Amino acid sequence: MDKTKMKKVETFASIFGDDDEIIDQKQTEGTTALKLESLVPFKNHPFKLYEGDRLNDMVESIKSHGVIVPIVVRKIEDHYEILSGHNRVNAAKIAGLTDVPVVIKEGLTEEEAILIVTETNLMQRSFTDLEHSERATVIATRHHAMKSQGVRTDLLSEIEKLSKAPDLNVDLTSCPMGTKLDTKKEIGEDYNLSSRSVARYLRIDKLSEELKALVDEGKIAMRAGVDLSYLSPDNQEMIEAIISENTFKVDMKKASLLRSYEKDGKLNWETAKTIISGEVLKSTGKVKPFKIESTIISKFFSPQENKKVIEKTIEKALDYYFSQMKHQQQDAEEGEEMIE
Repeated sequence: MDKTKMKKVETFASIFGDDDEIIDQKQTEGTTALKLESLVPFKNHPFKLYEGDRLNDMVESIKSHGVIVPIVVRKIEDHYEILSGHNRVNAAKIAGLTDVPVVIKEGLTEEEAILIVTETNLMQRSFTDLEHSERATVIATRHHAMKSQGVRTDLLSEIEKLSKAPDLNVDLTSCPMGTKLDTKKEIGEDYNLSSRSVARYLRIDKLSEELKALVDEGKIAMRAGVDLSYLSPDNQEMIEAIISENTFKVDMKKASLLRSYEKDGKLNWETAKTIISGEVLKSTGKVKPFKIESTIISKFFSPQENKKVIEKTIEKALDYYFSQMKHQQQDAEEGEEMIE
């Protein structure tokens, strides 16, 4: 190739007097090599890194073939923030690499950056593989993008090519941003969710990071998380502290009570703990639901017995039992009077 026809590229050193970060100034299709130490995770990265076999497989692949798909980054001060490729970077470090191929994106808004982070994660894994908090982030980001004007709709098409993702099921570029259609319905169709489920995930995204983690762990029920998302940030922090200190769980009834108490201005540490511990529900005089062991049922009824018949028989037996107890109590009181 005629060297005079090659595009002249300024080196990092010629601009800043230091070329430590950029390893190879040769660029192939916009790809540059950067040292791993110059890369930092996306702030508040909402997705969990691979673990176990999936991570081990990626490490072995990188040891054998290197990082084939480039990392997508943007320049932030003196570092490069990862937009796509957190798992590849993590695996590359474990594999002992010192540098990786990257594509540096410039002029991105915060909205466009988070859009790349969420959508490229979906290119690499199924929506159903994600935790509830991760799904909430994806849906909230997509929902916001679809309602906003001026988002660069060419980004995802470009990133898809860079990522070489064969199983991309969603295409944001096919839907103009700022559409007047029902975005919840449209997003629901993309992820096989009802509009109501999409709405719930949009509420889950408004929880604090700590409460989102508790939803993922199952300590807060999904629908309970929706009610808790309406609490103030301070009260959300208080709820998380109470749950974590006492290993309590929060169901829909407790969450609804917490929301009601805050609305009435009655929510504080003591009332919140009383609700979360279940003491408020006990004090209402209602008997907490319970199940009779199947071994007890089978002792008195055949497997073919109708459920309604069993319930009616148990009700009659209890009526008889408590009437007998009442008579015994009356006889005992009369006996005591005779002795006196």
